[in-house]
Amino acid sequence: MKMTIKMPRVGETVDEVYLVNWNKNVGDVIAVGDSLMDVETDKATVEVPSPVAGTLLEIFFKDGDEIKTGDPIAICEGA
Repeated sequence: MKMTIKMPRVGETVDEVYLVNWNKNVGDVIAVGDSLMDVETDKATVEVPSPVAGTLLEIFFKDGDEIKTGDPIAICEGA
C-alpha cells in the first residue's frame, strides 16, 4: 500500500524549514526511525525520521526548498 509521508513539526514554534539534504534516495528500503532527511530551522539543523517502513518511491523536494509543516514530502510503498 502506498503511503504519503508528511513533514512533521520539528519545534513548537517552527512552521517551515529548509531542506539541507536527503539521507535516503528513491528506491531505498527504509525502516521506521531511519533518518530521511536533514532540515534547517532558524536555530538548528534537525534530522527527520521516517514514520513508516517500506520502499521510498518518490520525493517531492530538493535541497534548499522550503517545506511547511504538514506538506507531503515523499511517497513510500509499505513493507
